[in-house]
Amino acid sequence: MCVDLIKLTIDGKDVEVPAGTSVLDAAESIGIHIPRLCYDPCLSSVGACRICVVEIAGMRNLPASCVTTVTPGMVVRSDTPAVMEARKTILELLVANHPMDCLTCEKMGDCRLAEYCYAYGVTKGSFKGEEHHYDLEESNPFIVRDLNKCIVCGKCIRACNEITGKDILDFAYRGFGTKVAPFGDTPYIESDCVFCGNCVSVCPTGALTEKQMRGKGRRWELKRVRTTCPFCGVGCNFDLNIMNGKIVGVTSTNGPVNGRALCVKGRFGWDYVHNPKRLTKPLIKKNGKFEEATWGEALGLIATRFKEIRDKHGADSFAALSSARCTNEENYLVQKFTRVVMGTNNVDHCART
Repeated sequence: MCVDLIKLTIDGKDVEVPAGTSVLDAAESIGIHIPRLCYDPCLSSVGACRICVVEIAGMRNLPASCVTTVTPGMVVRSDTPAVMEARKTILELLVANHPMDCLTCEKMGDCRLAEYCYAYGVTKGSFKGEEHHYDLEESNPFIVRDLNKCIVCGKCIRACNEITGKDILDFAYRGFGTKVAPFGDTPYIESDCVFCGNCVSVCPTGALTEKQMRGKGRRWELKRVRTTCPFCGVGCNFDLNIMNGKIVGVTSTNGPVNGRALCVKGRFGWDYVHNPKRLTKPLIKKNGKFEEATWGEALGLIATRFKEIRDKHGADSFAALSSARCTNEENYLVQKFTRVVMGTNNVDHCART
């Protein structure tokens, strides 16, 4: 398949990219980072925040690079005085109505807004005016919503629509009163939200945070360990966030199967790991009571009883039901054991349709 390539220049560097590529992606392909708040490679581009503006020869204004498509011979500058001043002004407008409680914000260390304010030397808003005073919403067990920190970038709306497919969120009201909300501006807990948390994973500020992770450690203190979700057979990847040897939360990573998308179980259903009622050793019933045993004792007893049952009642008295939580390799071993060792084809799987 022939792909048309477009040649252009960005900050004095020649680049060749497929037709239809945005200026932002073209710059990224040669290692030039253009700041962005509303842009996400997994979502449609809307050019809402305008912080990704660049200077393009022949254009009178400063276009948003995330929604500007490359053209042959285009000459782009991402670091001119006009561009830098425009970005700084945009940041000043954003923080004019943004709480400056970074010291106690859960997103500190992973906040894109704070990162850019540091880079552009914005310490406070230069514009004075009315401020929002929304109540903190903690009505559901998974997500904390602080609309005072929302910059109305719309990423959570697009994530809900384009990743989860629920379309629960949208912009409500107009002008200064514009906010992101479910239909009728109801609380999350009263909406049709499935609490997958995909909106949380794309939020660039502290407007949406994981309730389970509040007060458990700063983002730079947490060790991240990539793993595979055990809840079903899809094989979604995510990062376990570890503090002092214990899991304190799950955050999205760029998994080959799921991207950054997760369901409510994958993102918030990990707390069973440290549940005090969780079994940590095999138990064998002796004299009517369960007693702790070694793995050798437990597996030996299972092997003995399986053999006794097969010899006494025949191979077809045995059946195996496998789980979607197991890997393909583990499921293969279950059916192999059932057929070869136990001598029966009585094998089923919970995910069979």
